[in-house]
Amino acid sequence: QVELAESGGGSVEAGGSLKLSCTYSSRFYSRLCLGWFRQAPGQEREGVAVIDSSGRSVYSDSVKGRFTISRDNAENTLYLQMSDLNPEDTAMYYCAADTPHLAISLVLERGGRDLGYWGQGTQVTVSS
Repeated sequence: QVELAESGGGSVEAGGSLKLSCTYSSRFYSRLCLGWFRQAPGQEREGVAVIDSSGRSVYSDSVKGRFTISRDNAENTLYLQMSDLNPEDTAMYYCAADTPHLAISLVLERGGRDLGYWGQGTQVTVSS
């Protein structure tokens, strides 16, 4: 019922910034939980940030203070502002959505496995 599409990925030098966007659509209104998740080669998928319909958000410890998740409900767009990037941030970044009926902290912790709708991903590469 939900389609998502990420954009904004690319290559950046360490210390730089990048902003990702994710547009989403749904046939019917739903209180969507939205999130950003990333996966590097050889690594498990990791929750980056999750935001609920009211704007409450949670972050992975590794990105706190550097990344900011936000959403524009009127435009059906999710954002991830990334600052002070480092090579450890290199990964494929995915946005996802669903109505999991779980605390967003748990959605984050479980790597988005409870979310049923996913975008194709956008690659972020940070060079040193």
